[in-house]
Amino acid sequence: MRPLALLLLFFLPLASVQADAPRTFREAKKIAWTIYAEHPVDFYCGCAFKGNRIDLDSCGYIPRKQPKRAQRVEWEHIVPAWVIGHQRQCWQQGGRKQCTSKDPVFSKAEADLHNLVPVVGEVNGDRSNYGFGMLSEKPSQYGACPFVVNFKQRTAMPPEYSRGAIARTYLYMSERYQLRLSRQDQRLYDIWNRQYPVSDWERWRNQRIACIQGNANRYVSDVDLRSCGRSVSRSAATPGGRG
Repeated sequence: MRPLALLLLFFLPLASVQADAPRTFREAKKIAWTIYAEHPVDFYCGCAFKGNRIDLDSCGYIPRKQPKRAQRVEWEHIVPAWVIGHQRQCWQQGGRKQCTSKDPVFSKAEADLHNLVPVVGEVNGDRSNYGFGMLSEKPSQYGACPFVVNFKQRTAMPPEYSRGAIARTYLYMSERYQLRLSRQDQRLYDIWNRQYPVSDWERWRNQRIACIQGNANRYVSDVDLRSCGRSVSRSAATPGGRG
C-alpha cells in the first residue's frame, strides 16, 4: 500500500469511530482499563488483578527476580512498539520518541487497542521485545505461570490459552500497518490461529474495541457497529481459557 493511501486509511472521517478513540498510547491505556474491568485477568499468567495490583496467589505466580514489579499490572503491546518502530524511518531518526511525535502511523499503531493487553509487570519486562516461538524448556520461571522466556535465544513461549489471540493480533497488525512478518513467523501464527479457536471473551473484546476505535480485528470475528450505541453485555460471554 502506498504511504498516502495508508495515511488516508487512518484519517478519513469514519462514522463508526467514536469520539473517545485513543490517539496516543497514554490514552489507549486509560481506555483499556475500562475494557478489562469486565475481565480483570492478566493475559499471560491468568492472574486476577484489582486496580493495578496483581493477585499473585490467584495464579500461583512466584517472582523470578523482581517481586515489586510482579505485583503491578503493566500494559503490553503483543506486537512490541520496538518491532513496529524498526520498520518505520522515524525510528532511525530518533527512536520511539521521534516516532511518537512525528509519525502518525506509528502513533496510531502504538495506540491500537487490539494490540494492548494487561500483564504481570515482571513478565512484561522479561519478554521485552522478544519474538514468540516454541521452546523446549518446561514452564518454571514464574511458579505456576506457564510462560517461558529464553533470554539467550531472545524468544518467549506463551501458554496455550494465549497463543490464538497472539497469532490473530500479529496477523491483524501486520495487515493493518503493513508490517513485515518473516516466513517462519507467518507460518507459526497461521498454525496457532487454526489450532487455538477464538474465545467468547476475545470475541466480546473485539466488538467492544471496534465500537471505540472504529475497526475490528477481522481474524477474530465480524462485528456489528450498529450496536455500538447500545449497552453491550458480557452476560453470555464466558472467557475461553484464562486470558
